[in-house]
This record gives sequence, C-alpha cells and structure tokens, in this order.
Amino acid sequence: MAEEFSKAGAYEGYLGSWSSSLAPLFIDFAGVQDGDRVLDVGTGTGSLALALAASMPRSQIVGSDPSAPYIEFARTRTGDPRVRFDIGDAMNLPYADKYFDKSVAQLVLNSVPKPRRAAMEMHRVTKTGGTVAACVWASDGSNERERIFWGAATAVDPAAAQRRETERGYGHEGRLSALWTECGLREVADAYLVVSVDFASFEAFWSPYLEGQGHGGSYVRSLPPDRRDILRERLRREILGMKGDGPFSLRAQAVAVRGIC
Repeated sequence: MAEEFSKAGAYEGYLGSWSSSLAPLFIDFAGVQDGDRVLDVGTGTGSLALALAASMPRSQIVGSDPSAPYIEFARTRTGDPRVRFDIGDAMNLPYADKYFDKSVAQLVLNSVPKPRRAAMEMHRVTKTGGTVAACVWASDGSNERERIFWGAATAVDPAAAQRRETERGYGHEGRLSALWTECGLREVADAYLVVSVDFASFEAFWSPYLEGQGHGGSYVRSLPPDRRDILRERLRREILGMKGDGPFSLRAQAVAVRGIC
C-alpha cells in the first residue's frame, strides 16, 4: 500500500485532474461556508485543500495525510498562510475534540485500513452542529473511467477483479450512508457527483499508470511487460475504437455523503 502512495508528482499526474475537477462539486455538497475552519483528511497532494482555499478566502484549511512525500509536495503548491499541511493518520487524527467546523475526505476512505475508525475520528474533531463529509468513486457501473480501465484489466487478467478498489469499499449505493449513521452522525444525506476530464491523446491517459501510483497504477506496474502491452492495446481499442489517436473525454462518478455532528 505504501508504494502505491509514495511518489507525489506521479500521483498528481495520475489523479490530480480528477481530484481537481471533483473538488468544487464536493465542497458545495459538503456545505462548506466561507470562514469555516476545515480539515481535509487524506489530502494527498492537496487538490481539495487548495480548492477550498481558492473558494473560501476567509477560511482556515488543514490538510492531513500519512504520506510524507505527498505532504511535502502539497506544501510546495501554496504559500497561503491560511493553509497548513500536516503528516497525520486518519485513524488517529492529531487534533483536539470539536476543533473544526467541517471535516471532509475526498477519495480516501477506500484506502484507509479501518474506515469506521477514520469516520469516528472525523466526527470527534468536528464541532457539534458541524458537518462531516466524504466521497469515493462509485462502483455501480456508471463510472466510465473505472469501468473501462478495470473492465479491460479483467478481460486481460481475471485476477484483476481482486485489485479493484471500489469493489471492496464504499462505492456502492448506501454503504457510505450506513457508515455515517453507524458513527452517530445526524441528517445523513448522499448524492452522486459526476465529473469529466479531457485528454489530448491516449498516451496522456495511459502514461500516468506506468508510475505505479494509486490502485490502478500499482496494478499496471505489477504486470510483466508483455501483459502490460496487451492491457494498453485493449484500453486503446476500448477508448478510441477504430478512430485514430486524438482528444477524448472520460466521465467519472463519485458517491458522496454528509452528516451533522
């Protein structure tokens, strides 16, 4: 797991455009208000924290992540004194009870060993009446990005089904809501958030997977070169069909949940 999340620049190339596209929708869903003190759990390379800072000029934002390389990278992305990045474990957050107005977690709970513990920690550090929100990629077949990649991977290698993040996590409808209710949050609500990302070419889509970051990248790097080439060509056909290389867009859908402390 640590190797999947160790190269910050590579991870930003792999998922940064998706995270940045999703961030405004998630911020709106979470109900963050200008002036809130906000915790971004599993901040990674800082996309959500920076989006919060850009849209909330009076807010204070703290991004927390267990990966030192990611935190170091995130710190290079801003000099805003309202934004701080800390090394921290989602399952044991280093903050006082009821310290934040909002606690949010974008695309991270499926990578946390004990998601319920992380949700309880987010609840603990959020003020009474404050909001705790999270989102993960959907796994109901409507997520074009995930469906195409893992569909091709499974066609080439049936064992790939065991590597798919959302199949073993909270991407199915109702799972995040149930977790939030179990953790004592009130007025629990969920929604689907849909984003689209543009690619200039097939290589712009494929090359970030070769860096080995995230679940998809880790899977690609685990393949021997010949199987990797087969997967690459399968994906090219799935995405481009009979057309020549050129620009294209892919959609991704996230499941989001929020609740009141």
